[in-house]
Amino acid sequence: MAKPAKTAQGAASLATVAREAGVSVATVSRIVNGKRGRASADTVARVEAAIARLGYRPNPVGRALKRRASRVVAMLAPNLDNPAMAAIAVSTEAALRDAGFVMILCDTHDRADLQDDYLRAMRDQFVAGYVMVGAVRSPGLAEALKRHDPMVFVARRNPLGGGAYVGIDNAKAGADAADYLLAAGIRRPAVLMAAQNASSTAERAAGFIERLVARGVPADEIRRGSAPGLSHIEIGYAAARNLVEAGGWPDGVLCVSDMIAYGAYRLAAESGIAIPGRCTLVGIDGNAINRWIAPWLTSIRIPYESFGQYVVAQLTALWGGTATHTVSVPHHPPALVEDAGG
Repeated sequence: MAKPAKTAQGAASLATVAREAGVSVATVSRIVNGKRGRASADTVARVEAAIARLGYRPNPVGRALKRRASRVVAMLAPNLDNPAMAAIAVSTEAALRDAGFVMILCDTHDRADLQDDYLRAMRDQFVAGYVMVGAVRSPGLAEALKRHDPMVFVARRNPLGGGAYVGIDNAKAGADAADYLLAAGIRRPAVLMAAQNASSTAERAAGFIERLVARGVPADEIRRGSAPGLSHIEIGYAAARNLVEAGGWPDGVLCVSDMIAYGAYRLAAESGIAIPGRCTLVGIDGNAINRWIAPWLTSIRIPYESFGQYVVAQLTALWGGTATHTVSVPHHPPALVEDAGG
């Protein structure tokens, strides 16, 4: 009986060897790293035979990561001019520093090609893991996940599915915004969002609309304004303009991020529309600078300052080979106002 042909050098993974030998990935990893005390002679023989058949070669980068020889963690985040991204970076850097790690910060500008460039560059630096804030779908991300590189996704879910995640219940935040606007007597609130919504902002918009419909607002009467782009300030301005041109200013609007609210406010100021007198804007972020530059904005506050501890806990679980899970950090909705309509 002919033996299977060997794969290209380095192409076989620990998972491939494990399937071939009929054992767990952890067992293969221990044997490859010389820790054979917990494995029977038969298991060791099967694993070694599978390694020979498949042409498996240990990945030196992967081994360095497993041993945590590196004390450097890379954070890849989009648009660091966004206060929310900066707040996540500050929180995570502090938590990693307390745990004895150094963080490298890379701005991907929400571009798949830059994300892949940074993933390659950080891998060459033998980083111990990755914090992917607002990750986008890309070939390099797919490759990193296939290699089982330690990754925690933050604020935006893994665009390829699964993985360790730290964020808020975005749908609930959207629903809370709907409750706030309805309690303020605004019967037909609108929503402003990006034309290419990320998972987080899409969930916020969906939660908002679903709550309005559940509370009796006809779905076809919920106005939606959107615009393309990557800068949320510019998107907010253009989306508000599109909404207004199609039907005038609404009495209240959910802006799926504070930055989108800033853009909408600029249009309102140029148009002589009083905010919040004529139109109530509700954002989601609760940026610390709001009390200085946007006292007119009601915002659902996300406690970004606490994200770092959860990110480090997820990375620690990945390094230790234990299960990770979705961490949903509680957000802080604005206090409901008395319903002006009754």
